[in-house]
Amino acid sequence: MAAKARESRRTDYGILIPTLLLVGIGLVFIYSSSSFLAEHRLGDSYFFLKRQGVFCLVGLFLLIVAKNVPSTVYARCVYPLLLVSLALLLALLIPGVGTTVGGASRWLRFAGFSFQPSELAKLSLAVYIAYYVGINMVQKLQGEVVPQVGSTIMNPIGGAYTPVDNLIMIVGVLAVLVYFYFSIEHKGAVGGISRLGIWFLMLGFGAAFGYTVMGRVSLLIGRMNYLFIDVVRATGELL
Repeated sequence: MAAKARESRRTDYGILIPTLLLVGIGLVFIYSSSSFLAEHRLGDSYFFLKRQGVFCLVGLFLLIVAKNVPSTVYARCVYPLLLVSLALLLALLIPGVGTTVGGASRWLRFAGFSFQPSELAKLSLAVYIAYYVGINMVQKLQGEVVPQVGSTIMNPIGGAYTPVDNLIMIVGVLAVLVYFYFSIEHKGAVGGISRLGIWFLMLGFGAAFGYTVMGRVSLLIGRMNYLFIDVVRATGELL
């Protein structure tokens, strides 16, 4: 149990490092775009950089705290977060509550601080989607994916499918499922199987399109036969 808890809380450097790089680049951009204005209006060219740096430190502290919070806590907070986010977004529609900036009422002010409820809504949606996927992934696999693969594997008695046909269908279904499975990088064997899935998709959609074109051409031929044979024959009989 302890090993599982440590594994669930280990640092994902693939996400942490790009995040820190983006924050650092943002600080550089802020200083580059605001130093001249801050120097002439406030007498300190680093004013906006220092203020944003404080916000970044607070965000880093919250990131560390959020990383060490058990996932069960987030599961219990899913619907309260959604309700609070919805209430704050609706509060912006009340005259005198939301602060209008640039002609849009997107800000709320409390005790000298202002924030956008949409930012909390983004966090709430992220937590909700993670919760929904985590809860329903097994149910989706057992209720949809596994029965579909099972139906593909089964050879109906007296049906038109041969073992070779079933083998091709099994390989195609599994390859397409691997192609749409994005949790693993498509390299090596996984990449080869995903490319095979692309070929199966191309053949499947190509066959469907071909059948559609054949049906339309057949309908066109029938119409042309009617116009040039039946109508002309009927006209000749009348004359």
